Amino acid sequence: MTPLDLYVHEFGGTAAVAAVVDYGQAIKGLAASGIFPGDMLLKNFGVTRHGRVVFYDYDELSTLDECTFRTIPTSDDPYEDMAAEPWFSVGPGDVFPEEFSTFLGLSEELRATFDRYHGDIFEASAWREWQQRVARGEQLEVFPYTDEERVGGVVAP
Repeated sequence: MTPLDLYVHEFGGTAAVAAVVDYGQAIKGLAASGIFPGDMLLKNFGVTRHGRVVFYDYDELSTLDECTFRTIPTSDDPYEDMAAEPWFSVGPGDVFPEEFSTFLGLSEELRATFDRYHGDIFEASAWREWQQRVARGEQLEVFPYTDEERVGGVVAP
């Protein structure tokens, strides 16, 4: 297994694009299982010899129901926005998905690809929806292939 951060730099091109798309699928697969990975840095995911991305950093895992997914509040005071510490309250289970993009470490091109396929990962509302659906017992499906590759539920050749 190759750590994802090394993989995208070493292989680049279409292999890196495919890995980044699968990285988002891996995150969504965890969410569909009721799991929040916590630390979504590329180095915590690896690419298997078959080209699939898997998560392997288990020390930050929590269940979705342990998290409170929030949007960072806006302030009218520019000094509050620049402060070293947040000016708003932050609880122990609070998660701010819009901050995830800051730590991904993707090139501009790969970041655009990730946004195109998985931009909802940066939205608190998406995480709250997944959280609610899992709590209701829904079986969420995260398909490993794009719609273009699927034909009537079967992967096209």
